[in-house]
Amino acid sequence: MSLTAKTAFAIDPFAVRALDVPSGQPIQLHDVLIDEVGSESWLRFRFLAPEIARDRGTISFAQAEPDLEHLCTQVALPYMAEFDIEAEIVSVVLLDKPVEFGVSDPEATQFNDVFRVNSGACVWEGI
Repeated sequence: MSLTAKTAFAIDPFAVRALDVPSGQPIQLHDVLIDEVGSESWLRFRFLAPEIARDRGTISFAQAEPDLEHLCTQVALPYMAEFDIEAEIVSVVLLDKPVEFGVSDPEATQFNDVFRVNSGACVWEGI
């Protein structure tokens, strides 16, 4: 897997609003990245979700898992349509704090899921 990615579009953090998700936790878009993994185009959506922090958080992976699919369907797919982006794979990541893509931070908590875009839907890949 490639550890380099490029920002799809610059995001003004002051223009990004909190997003509603099934768990009710506060979530904010952190960045959107595009890269190639093998022969496939990946679109990565990374969100700040402070409530998943392992020491002080209140949201478990089981509680946040429906949020991941929701964000793929309600954020990633419309984003792809709006900016005319085609990608085979959408990766949705929740971060308890900002972490640069590809950089290891053992103190950070991250939840992620990967979805294949198929006929305009997010299909869980289970990888």
